[in-house]
Amino acid sequence: MREIVILGSTGSIGVQALEVVAANPDKFKVIALASGGGNLAALMAQAQAFDVKIIGVSAHGAAARALAGDIQVIDGPLASCEIAAITCDIVLNGITGSIGLGPTLAALGAGNMVALANKESLVAGGSLVTAFGLDRIIPVDSEHSALYQCFMAGSRSEVKRAILTASGGAFRDRSDLSSVTLTEALSHPTWSMGPVVTINSATLVNKGLEIIEAHYLFDLPYEKIEAVIHPQSVIHSMVEFVDGASIAQLSPPNMKGPIAYALGAPHRTPHATTAVDWTSTHTWNFSPIDPRRFPAIDLARHCGTRGGGLPAVFNAANEVAVAAFMDGELDFMAIVEIVAATTLHLDSLGDSQVRDISDVSAIEQDARQVARSLILESK
Repeated sequence: MREIVILGSTGSIGVQALEVVAANPDKFKVIALASGGGNLAALMAQAQAFDVKIIGVSAHGAAARALAGDIQVIDGPLASCEIAAITCDIVLNGITGSIGLGPTLAALGAGNMVALANKESLVAGGSLVTAFGLDRIIPVDSEHSALYQCFMAGSRSEVKRAILTASGGAFRDRSDLSSVTLTEALSHPTWSMGPVVTINSATLVNKGLEIIEAHYLFDLPYEKIEAVIHPQSVIHSMVEFVDGASIAQLSPPNMKGPIAYALGAPHRTPHATTAVDWTSTHTWNFSPIDPRRFPAIDLARHCGTRGGGLPAVFNAANEVAVAAFMDGELDFMAIVEIVAATTLHLDSLGDSQVRDISDVSAIEQDARQVARSLILESK
């Protein structure tokens, strides 16, 4: 029986993780949950359904205690960090955004394994996270889970390149993006995800973040990491080896497979998700990413290559720009423009050394201030 802590339990990843646990009660037991506190009813229902005795909420602690009964409530801005540090077999970090970095470091610092769905942990604080050792982290992103599995086909010295696949987002077939609405940006053709990740998919910022994430997860130079458009989202990523062979991992677009693999690794969990139906005909397409339509890829690669604090700037500026777009303060096309202008303004941070999480916080604060100023100037 593997004991699990789930952070971001009421979000998309957390909910699906609990479904995996429910389907495999002989393999997994949830011992603690954490969420932001915005959906206390759902959190309490989860705790009761899985007999969880400890929960964490970053807000609405008093309300949580009123509903909790005999469940212990840890609240406050560091609640997720405290929950992540509870001794267990594996912590699933399903938090969205750079606020997930602290809990990732707390889990690793406590000696826990981490199933990492929070890509921003590596983008904003890659060197801090990997200092604990890459063998302590199992990726949950479908693309990185695929790479993790594909790498097993050969030695690291035999890898020529890693190829991330991208659905292309909501606008992969749309040439004019000048009048994109929020509703349109939130209508992903393949995946069901949270609003921020869905918008990041539409701009392909998400794929840029994943390139930086892959660099840290697999200790690969950026010139060995590529991305291609694959609309069907069945092949999640590929690894090309020096002999010309390419190994791909494929399954229908469902996050339960990567979640179950991360929670159970190195063992596979039976019936985690549906398999490809080989009795039917399939057509899978691939195409290169047009850098003019999707400049976020090259921008992310530049920030990652410069290193230092610039990846954190890229991520923080994007979080501000996406929030402004969702609030109607910014056009869709301006999201990446704001991110690019912010990274240009703070390019000198590429020469900085990220020593601890306080450095990351300071860099992100600078990036957010610059991004907000640029948004105000654009009005």
